[in-house]
Amino acid sequence: MTDMTTTPEGDREPQPTTRKATRRGGGDPATRGRTTIADGVVEKIAGLAARDVVGVHAMGSGLARTFGAVRDRVPGGSKSVTRGVKAEVGEVQTALDLEIVVDYGVSIGDVARAVRENVIAAVERMTGLEVVEVNIAVSDVKLPEEEEEEPEPRIQ
Repeated sequence: MTDMTTTPEGDREPQPTTRKATRRGGGDPATRGRTTIADGVVEKIAGLAARDVVGVHAMGSGLARTFGAVRDRVPGGSKSVTRGVKAEVGEVQTALDLEIVVDYGVSIGDVARAVRENVIAAVERMTGLEVVEVNIAVSDVKLPEEEEEEPEPRIQ
């Protein structure tokens, strides 16, 4: 389509029409929709980050670890990285409760501090959520002479 313009001599000449470029959707693409993060996602991230800390022997209470050991041995079963972790996730913040077992001889305060720092860093980096609190309950101490609850599988 063309527009007609009039020259000073009175002649009409066709002029090409230019269309305005319109932005679709309006605004920054990052603001076009919502991202929701499930509690289980945050629990997995926190569980893996907590297990990375030296001095953390296991996650969860004795009963949860016992049931987890049985579940892990079932064919098709997998290790639960969320054992001992509970997350409450909001739109922009999350709070975490962790239950850990520490190795005998380590400073529980130092281990708890390191777990807190590692979990907060991992969750905030991966999810963008603000971690408002990480509550840590130490439910047991692993003594050196105690047998492992999850023995190595025998080779047949």
